[in-house]
Amino acid sequence: MLLMRTTRSNQLNQIPQKLTLFINVAFKSSGQSHPSLETISEIDRVTRIINDHPFPDNPLHSTLIQHVPKHLLSNTFVENVLGRLFAAHSNGLKAFEFFKFSLQHSEFCPSSDAFEKTLHILTRMRYFDKAWELMEEIQQTRPSLLTLKSMSIMLSRIAKFQSYEDTLEAFKRMEKNIFSGRQFGVDEFNVLLRAFCTQRQMKEAQSVFHKMHNRFSPNTKTMNILLLGFKESGDVSAVELFYHEMIRRGFKPNLVTYNIRINVYCKKGCLGDGLRLLEEMEKANIPPTLETITTLIHGAGVARNISRAWELFNEISARNLQADIGVYNALISSLIRSRDVHSALLLMDEMEEKGIGHDSMTYHTIFLGVMRSNGIEGVSELCHKMIKRNFVPKTRTIVMLMKWFCQNQRLDLSLGLWGYLIDRGYCPHSHALDLLVTGLCSHGRVKEGVECAKQTLERGRPISEGIFRMLERYLVEAGESEMLWNLDQMIKKLQTVLPPSRRYAVGLAHTNSVTT
Repeated sequence: MLLMRTTRSNQLNQIPQKLTLFINVAFKSSGQSHPSLETISEIDRVTRIINDHPFPDNPLHSTLIQHVPKHLLSNTFVENVLGRLFAAHSNGLKAFEFFKFSLQHSEFCPSSDAFEKTLHILTRMRYFDKAWELMEEIQQTRPSLLTLKSMSIMLSRIAKFQSYEDTLEAFKRMEKNIFSGRQFGVDEFNVLLRAFCTQRQMKEAQSVFHKMHNRFSPNTKTMNILLLGFKESGDVSAVELFYHEMIRRGFKPNLVTYNIRINVYCKKGCLGDGLRLLEEMEKANIPPTLETITTLIHGAGVARNISRAWELFNEISARNLQADIGVYNALISSLIRSRDVHSALLLMDEMEEKGIGHDSMTYHTIFLGVMRSNGIEGVSELCHKMIKRNFVPKTRTIVMLMKWFCQNQRLDLSLGLWGYLIDRGYCPHSHALDLLVTGLCSHGRVKEGVECAKQTLERGRPISEGIFRMLERYLVEAGESEMLWNLDQMIKKLQTVLPPSRRYAVGLAHTNSVTT
């Protein structure tokens, strides 16, 4: 069934083709139009310029004027640069400056997607004042860009980082000031509920429901959002209890309802219950979707029933569905769970040969399997292939690889991965930096650890308090007072523009003691 592997020489010859395939998959998954290869090159260049720009030493605006000609500022270009900045963990104020720069050109009409990406980057870094400032500006100048999605981004982040009362106050502020003139109804109510449910704050979600359901008449989507919240909490009993409450209130279950219930059973390894619900929904004339089958394949893997996973996979075409990257990832995950790494690698090759491509989940799952079976050399080889394909995985995969390399005393591979990310215009997450610097310092390579910390700070990203104290201790022992002073100054300068956080390094309490 699986296609035969290509030879190593053929794989090397196909690298340009693979790069194009990766690009197509990346833009397809983000819902954006396919830019030309020339535009992709410009996106790459501008993203790197923004991310590498010394911050906050010099204003970004003059650099953008110098390096970003007006003709480049199309919706596709701006959306994709912002998408890259988000994926690269760039400082939120840089993304904000780039978006404002694009707004200043009257011939450019921004899309809601570009606005939402900017809002997402700001709120992820807890720049809530700037996020409100942006929303107020858009409300006055381009109110058509304000969508339920932008509301959801803001409320979800406030629910995550601030209090229950702050989230309700933000909802009121949106109704009164940001979305003024818009009659709030069940759709906006659902966004508020989802903000709590996605953070697994079910007590808060239930409180909001009981307080406001008389004002906003709930619909089936409302009940599914609450059901999803209970599912995210991993409580099968709570899901089933609320499902029966939903039926008692007169709501009829739909496809989303069944998918949520199947998902919670499959995550617990209760494949039989998931298959029972599949039969139930088919009897109710609700045909399963690709998402339903993907969930069941994953559930078969959790239950270690690889034969059933293959059966479900092979039934996809008979159901008039077409396998996508998610289905393949679910089957790869099932194979990895059954320790059949060889078949998983073959399936990865088949994805490429069929033009489906790979995403971060594909690599993450395969790396997990290779770590268990092929050891450090297998991981190194796969990482090398990933880099040749110009693929940049998500943060959790980067952190996992950094930890694996450091634990296996392969700091050369850790630094190689770090250098690749920096060269691609990414600023690795602080967890990756923590692992790398700890590994370097424990092997006496403190100056290299300091250099990695400086690269992070130069790009406008903070370092953790723990890592700074570690570097401080090693530098004091080595008598490197000037190096410590320079690091301290960079931290203090960045503090002037960063939102307060106990996680971030604040520098030395008494700077004068370093230089005396």
